[in-house]
Amino acid sequence: MVDPVRDTIFALSSGRPPAAIAVVRISGPRAGDALTTLADRVPEPRKAGLARVRDPGTGETIDEALALWFPGPNSETGEDIAELQLHGGRAVIAAVLGALGRIEGLRPAEAGEFTRRAFENGRLDLPAVEGLADLIGAETEAQRRQAYRQLKGLLGQRADTWRARMIEGLALVEARIDFSDEADVPEDLIGPALKIVQGLRDEIAEALAGAARGERLRDGLVVAIAGPPNAGKSTLLNRIARREAAIVSPVPGTTRDVIEVHLDLDGYPVTLLDTAGIRDSDDPVEQEGVRRARQRASEADLVLWVYDAKGRFGQSESLFQGSTTIWTVRNKVDLLKSHMKNELNREFGLSDISFTLSAATGLGVAELLAKLTDYAKSYFGAESGLLTRERHRKALDIVQSALDRVLAEGVFGREDIIAEELRSAAHGLGRLTGQVGVEDILDVIFRDFCIGK
Repeated sequence: MVDPVRDTIFALSSGRPPAAIAVVRISGPRAGDALTTLADRVPEPRKAGLARVRDPGTGETIDEALALWFPGPNSETGEDIAELQLHGGRAVIAAVLGALGRIEGLRPAEAGEFTRRAFENGRLDLPAVEGLADLIGAETEAQRRQAYRQLKGLLGQRADTWRARMIEGLALVEARIDFSDEADVPEDLIGPALKIVQGLRDEIAEALAGAARGERLRDGLVVAIAGPPNAGKSTLLNRIARREAAIVSPVPGTTRDVIEVHLDLDGYPVTLLDTAGIRDSDDPVEQEGVRRARQRASEADLVLWVYDAKGRFGQSESLFQGSTTIWTVRNKVDLLKSHMKNELNREFGLSDISFTLSAATGLGVAELLAKLTDYAKSYFGAESGLLTRERHRKALDIVQSALDRVLAEGVFGREDIIAEELRSAAHGLGRLTGQVGVEDILDVIFRDFCIGK
C-alpha cells in the first residue's frame, strides 16, 4: 500500500539535453496537484493532452507540452504519475524542474527511486528490477534479449511457481504433523511431499547448471592481447576496434596501463584488453605495467599471445598456467619475405589455434575476427540461462541445499525437520524475488540506476 504522506518526486527521465523531446516524470500523492499547478488541468487518464506549462510564481508560460496522467495503482510505480513531454532545450528543462522544486511536498528523485517505488508497491519483483537495470545497460543484442526476458518475469514467475509447489508439499507435511491423530488423515503424506520436493530439486539443479551462461553474457567475454614489447599489440587492438584506441609507437614499453575496448561481435559482448609488453625491466613504472598485464591476462577468458614474426616469442610461461584459453598470433608478416603459418605450434606447442597476420595492413585480421566471433557464440551458448546474476545463483544454492536435506530425511524421516527445511527453502525463494528479507541488498541494486528511472 502506498504511504499517503510520502514525498512526491520528479526528475528528467529522458536523455541529456539538448534534444527534440524532454520527458519529466512526477510520482507520488501530489503528482496531480503539480500538474494542475503547472498546466492548469489534469488530462483524462492515459490520454495525452496539449498543455501550456506556466511558472506558478510569475505566471509566465515556459513551454507548450503534452501532459499525461496515470492514476495509481495502475501506473508504473503504483502511485499517481504525471508526465510532461516538453521541448528538449536546457533552459526549458531547467525552468520546469525549478518550478516543480518550488511546489510544496515535491522534491527531486534519487537514483533509481521511481523503480524502487515500483518494487515496493508490487509492480515489479526483484529479478525484474535487475532485468530493467541490465536492459538499460545492454550494449549488444544478446544482452538486450536476456535482460528483456528477465524484465518480463523469466526468473520471477518461475520462482513463484516453485514457491507455490513448495508450499503445497509443506502443507502435506504439516497436515501429517498437526492431524496425525485424526482418522480421516492419510498415513502417507510424506511420500507425496517428497515427490514434489524431488521434482523441484531437479528443476532448480538444472537452472543452476546453466547459471554460468547468463552471468557470462551479462559481463561479457574478456579477451586480453598480451605478448612481448613491440609485437604490434596496440596496432592489433586499433585494427579490431577500427579506431585509434591505443597509442602506437616503435619505442618498446609504450603501453603502461591496460586499455579496454568494448566490442559487439554479432550481438555478443566482448571486452578487448591491450596490455603492456611483458619483459624484465628496471623501470618501476614499466614493472607495474607488466604486473598488471600478467594479472589481467591470467584472469581473461581468452588470451591472444602476439609476437613479432621476425622476432622472439617472448617470456610467456607464467601466463600459460591455469585454464585460460590461449591463441597465438604471429604478427608483422608483411615485413617478412616468407613465413610458415604452422611454425609457431611446432616450435612451442602451446596453442591448438594460431594465426599469421599483419595488424598494420589488415592481412589475416578478418580470419582472426571470424574465429573470435565463433568462439563468442560457443562461449555464451545458443540461449542464455535462467539465472543472470551471482545473487540469483547464491539464493538458489541455499534453496537446493535445503531440499537436499529434506530428501536425505526420506519417507521415514523426522517430520518436523522436513517441515522446517521446506520453510527455509520457501523463504529462500521469497528472498530471490524480493518478497521477504531483502532490505540489505536494495541499496546495492538501486545505486547503479540513473536518476529518473
